[in-house]
Amino acid sequence: MTALFDAYARKTFPDKLLAPDEQEPLFVDETFTVVTQEDKSARVWQGLEKKLTKNALNMITYVWLSELAGSDELIFRFARKAFDSTISIETNFADTDVLQMQKTAQKVNREKHRMIEFVRFQKAADDVFFAPVSPDHNALPLTIYHFKDRFADQKWIIYDTCRNYGYYYDLKTVTEMTLDNTDLFPDGKLDEKLMAEDEKMYQDLWRGYFKAMTIKERINPKLHRQHLPVRYWKYLTEKQ
Repeated sequence: MTALFDAYARKTFPDKLLAPDEQEPLFVDETFTVVTQEDKSARVWQGLEKKLTKNALNMITYVWLSELAGSDELIFRFARKAFDSTISIETNFADTDVLQMQKTAQKVNREKHRMIEFVRFQKAADDVFFAPVSPDHNALPLTIYHFKDRFADQKWIIYDTCRNYGYYYDLKTVTEMTLDNTDLFPDGKLDEKLMAEDEKMYQDLWRGYFKAMTIKERINPKLHRQHLPVRYWKYLTEKQ
């Protein structure tokens, strides 16, 4: 957002956005360092709110959380087109940037819903319910309101092991957190030494129920993997 502000202020638009540790391309005529400033970014966002619907603004957030290569430049181009156009661009799917924005946002949205479906909590000895996750996209922030509403009566931690951060809910507020020791959850599950006494029993009961309810004649591995991606299996008690 600050890069957009500076570009319009300088009337010079970049050919490439680079992070501080990225190598500059050859034969660069000019470089400009953007220093993030909240007042500038807020003004740009307010301008986008006047040009775009809430869905399109959410799409920008989803694309940013995708963490895909080039997503920053994609957002930059999309926002610039939104500012420069006299009509709404958000449904102009003939534009490659608009189409790519939508496709990328859909990927993150699917990741969000899969996390909501497949997150499995394990009860620790201190009565905090713990769930490690490792999504392809940084979709964890998009799920927090769901878990706060759905599990409002218990303390929980959902932790992204790929990005080494998570959220802790203490029955009142949700706080972002990081752990110094990530060896607490080997292979996507809480270390048995840290589990509550009855947690393993409940896991055994659930596996038994799952096995008893399975109709062997209707097993379809291909369809099963389509609806339940293999990368989530390590978190599911019934898959152990």
